[in-house]
Amino acid sequence: MINEYNKDLYKEDWRWYEDGYEVTRTSVWTGPGCHNGCGVLCYTKDGKLEKIEGDPNFGYSQGRLCLRCLNMVENIYNNDRLKWPLLRDGEKGENKWKRITWEEAFDWLEETYAKICDTIKNEYGGIGPEGIVALSGTGRNAMWHGAMCLRAVFGSPNMAFGFLSADSCYQPRMTANLMKDGDCWILDASQLHPDRYDNPEWVCPEVVVVWGNEPLASNGDGFMGHWLVDLMRLGTKLIVVDPALTWLASKADVWLQVRPGTDCALALGMLNVIINEDLYDHDFVENWCYGFDELVERVAEYPTDKVAEICWLDEQDIIDAARMYAAAKPAGVQWGLAIDMQIAAMEASFAISDLVAITGNLDVPGGNVLVRYAYNSSKKYGCGLEFIDQDMLDRRIGTEQSPIHKAGYTPFIPPDLLLEAMETGVPYMPQMMWVHGTNPIANMGGDAPRIYRAWKNVPYTVVVDYYLTPTAVAFADLVLPVAMSVERDSFRSWWQPLRTITASAGRYYECKMDEELVLDLGKRFNPKFFNQFNDVHEFLTYMIQDDGYGVDYTFDDLNKKVYDWWDFNETYKKYEKGLLREDGNPGFVTATGLYEIYSPLFDVWGFDPLPQHLEPYESPVRTPELYKEYPYIYTSGHRHIGLFHSEHRQLPTMREVHPTAIADISPEIAEEIGVIEGDWVWFENKRGKCKQQVHIAPGLMPKLVRARHGWWFPEQEGAEPNLYGVFDCNANNLTTMGVYGPTHYGAPYKCSLCKCYKVTEENDCSPSEIVTQGGGFGGNDYTRFEGK
Repeated sequence: MINEYNKDLYKEDWRWYEDGYEVTRTSVWTGPGCHNGCGVLCYTKDGKLEKIEGDPNFGYSQGRLCLRCLNMVENIYNNDRLKWPLLRDGEKGENKWKRITWEEAFDWLEETYAKICDTIKNEYGGIGPEGIVALSGTGRNAMWHGAMCLRAVFGSPNMAFGFLSADSCYQPRMTANLMKDGDCWILDASQLHPDRYDNPEWVCPEVVVVWGNEPLASNGDGFMGHWLVDLMRLGTKLIVVDPALTWLASKADVWLQVRPGTDCALALGMLNVIINEDLYDHDFVENWCYGFDELVERVAEYPTDKVAEICWLDEQDIIDAARMYAAAKPAGVQWGLAIDMQIAAMEASFAISDLVAITGNLDVPGGNVLVRYAYNSSKKYGCGLEFIDQDMLDRRIGTEQSPIHKAGYTPFIPPDLLLEAMETGVPYMPQMMWVHGTNPIANMGGDAPRIYRAWKNVPYTVVVDYYLTPTAVAFADLVLPVAMSVERDSFRSWWQPLRTITASAGRYYECKMDEELVLDLGKRFNPKFFNQFNDVHEFLTYMIQDDGYGVDYTFDDLNKKVYDWWDFNETYKKYEKGLLREDGNPGFVTATGLYEIYSPLFDVWGFDPLPQHLEPYESPVRTPELYKEYPYIYTSGHRHIGLFHSEHRQLPTMREVHPTAIADISPEIAEEIGVIEGDWVWFENKRGKCKQQVHIAPGLMPKLVRARHGWWFPEQEGAEPNLYGVFDCNANNLTTMGVYGPTHYGAPYKCSLCKCYKVTEENDCSPSEIVTQGGGFGGNDYTRFEGK
């Protein structure tokens, strides 16, 4: 937000000189890692970054930065960072490499590509390029580069999300929005307005429901956690749905300590109250909704006493929360990953979306606003699909089994079915994994030991990253080093203003920008298309303008138009104004033109068109005998403030803040198993085990443990059998693959079962050695489960 005070302190130019520094105003996305492009001021001397500050004139983040940005200098110039291309010089897993040139790396890729195509044609009767599978990490700026390498460069249709079982990260919530609204929504904390809280159209929400989300730690998609603190200061009251007593839960008027995996039942119970007490918005329901009568029938199946029993909640708390949310004008929902990480991910997303809609909080100031990418420049995971013809699309792995994937609601192939293909060779064995900015066996991959075993069947792997990761050491033939944020020229479109990333520091050794990598490879493999671009800036101009409407900016223009990034998203009730549909008529981008409470597409595909509670795969209710053996609910993926997934473990400063994997257990469990703060404990179930250090968390649900994810130890031996200790503390030794909801979305990362006991001298061991030398823990259950 630009104000007179800031104008005196900071210039408004995109680049200037100050006290011997070159100062560049830009934004940060990938490396150091986040979902939000915070505005920064980079101070460089002789091409080297010396310090970084938040840009107070950037209305989106308002000058605030977290540990990841503040520690960027250490991240960029860490000596463990990859410096040049490496080719494997020993057996896989030996961590032996030889330095090669980029030209030699590209030569190796061309030779390997030819072998892959021959194998697919001769052994599987295929076309050829589909033998390459690209794995992407979480959605940041580098999300579209791997997609372009896969589709526009190599010509393969097989893009996957890093073995994240059932695409359990935002995809269920986004898909539910697209089914019901035709667009996605986010909580309106004024971030769509350049003048933010001073905008006369914006209204501060009276109530915000923070559902399955710890935004102060995660800063998830299109949302920064500190905005909630701003709203609270402006008078917003909170309802928090979380099994843990988070800081926000401690400030809430109503805290719903829900049993993990039962969010859909809770939402249906709240809908029951709102409908039966006539607290819904009659105008919106009667004029803009399809299928309300069917919802009335469905919620009758979920009276609050039944829901309280399912969710382990007090019935009156459910009633109070429903009344408080419905009475607020406006009210908003800030939802998060925990909704995706259950088999009922789509069902819960449907029900929560219905709560927003029928209370009249959809696309209103201070509610949940419908958003699109700025200027509709939507280059992301679907990038490059225009290069894939129908015959090749029909060769995608696993999409026949999932109507949603086949229909194109996601550009990914189902990761669970990719894993099955790697184990069985059906419909064909992937021949090369192109791993672009993901570290699956340390982070994303459900049932990490199973992924490790299956990946050994794949002949070739290329890893594009900043550091040698456990994934690279275990599987890679070729490792390619890439530049970090302040070394790159790029752009990123998301639920926020379109803005460039500007190279302000010189390149670290021989690292390439991801954009350079795509362009250089493209000129080798697809010169007919890529030879039209003389340099990266021309390529980026094409990418910005290609699918953006009304965008005539070049990349260089956008670099310098520092504050000219907003577009029509700040408009409210777009469905009334004909701003959503291509035909210009009022309504939503759905088959009926209405908000679809009852989903006709789900009806056609054979799914339940209305939300329903699905009991978790393993639970005290579904599997009571198993619960006797494994008496605690196990959740994985809990955040460390400052760290991002499996990144930052090489950095001394970050490791001072988070030296090791720390798990939360309730005081009740600590007393039961006889541990104190700082002890090490084993988490174990029928799939595997891992060990983490104890934090006894007051207010945590008594039967719940929360393991943190992404841990590996770069200071340890990298070669197998240790692999940087990647399996020792790995929360995903206990999670699943092949266990998902009916739609192929949502997996039980946050609602399985385990037992917990103290690590002793007698029972201590190395899970990493058990996995890499012994084949795993045994007793794994690979039966595919689809939430029925």
